[in-house]
Amino acid sequence: MTPFTFTTVKTVISESGSSARLGEIAAGLGITRALIVTDPGIVQCGLLEPALASLAKAGIPVTIYSDVVADPPEAKVLDSLQMARDAGIDGVIGLGGGSSMDVAKVIALLTKSAQTLPEVYGVGNAKGTRLPLIQVPTTAGTGSEVTPIAIITTGETTKTGIVSPLLYADVALLDADLTLGLPPAVTAATGIDAMVHAIEAYTSKIRKNPYSDVLAREALRLLAANLVTVVEDGRNREARQAVLFGAMLAGQAFANAPVAAVHALAYPLGGHYHISHGLSNSLVLPAVLRFNLPAAAPLYAELMTVLEPEAEGTEEELAVAFVAAMTEQIAAVKLPVRLRDLNVPEADLPMLARDALLQQRLLVNNPREVSEADALAIYREVY
Repeated sequence: MTPFTFTTVKTVISESGSSARLGEIAAGLGITRALIVTDPGIVQCGLLEPALASLAKAGIPVTIYSDVVADPPEAKVLDSLQMARDAGIDGVIGLGGGSSMDVAKVIALLTKSAQTLPEVYGVGNAKGTRLPLIQVPTTAGTGSEVTPIAIITTGETTKTGIVSPLLYADVALLDADLTLGLPPAVTAATGIDAMVHAIEAYTSKIRKNPYSDVLAREALRLLAANLVTVVEDGRNREARQAVLFGAMLAGQAFANAPVAAVHALAYPLGGHYHISHGLSNSLVLPAVLRFNLPAAAPLYAELMTVLEPEAEGTEEELAVAFVAAMTEQIAAVKLPVRLRDLNVPEADLPMLARDALLQQRLLVNNPREVSEADALAIYREVY
């Protein structure tokens, strides 16, 4: 067996209604003054109430930072960091989507650190320790609750990552009750995002390993079996919990076997046109899968048997069927499939291809080498 190392969060709690136990969980980590990092929509929907009631019952004062936006810019991160320092907090709770959880990671890391935000950008640059950190996802997609990665917008169209084992949370708490009100379009996009995480982890060129493979396969099975259900019936609590758990498994997989070309081509779409991360991934997924077929057919064939255990055919036939099945999955959850439908100018495609090639930390993981011409051809295919 190929040697490998696998790392993840210490504790996972997967239980509908478990956010009502947040005070007990925080106290168990020694938190006495908590900062909750979230976004305005979470506050307006009342999703904080069970958590706040539980923390109050445990006697833990709470400061709330609720100004997180998608693709959080440096200015917002620095604002939240200053709030945390001013409040004297000793523990952080990320409650929201991937952006809120990413910001929570940075606050937990830097609140009492001598390092500045620019000093921790990159892989392995964060030093020292962090505050106790609990992550509570309210979408089933990013897997940020179990990854050691935070993505920050550093310019008008550029993003930079912080990658460090210090960003792994102490507790990931999966409560389907917090996802029951998600709109169908958000449910669909985040669900496809999670499926991309599973697929790219399973085919990751450099750090693919037996542990991440098991998680990726089970993640894909759970997501494929339940995503259409939760898009069509958002109040189905059992299916919501299954999708939330599947997204977390995919997060654990790609935290150890990193993602590749789908994400590399998706990032410029988010940076330039503010297309959501999940939808950006969904837009380019089928074309990237087709591009990768010559190199990844054996693995795609294996994943086809996850989607349909009774599927039969040659390796090539099963691989082609997998690409078709994922294309059909996107259609089934009614996501847009053309860049032109999202007002992306055709004249911008060469610029997008150039930007995608800057994501070498992702492209090195792709099963097939991607040139700028390849990236441009993929964008044109989905235009």
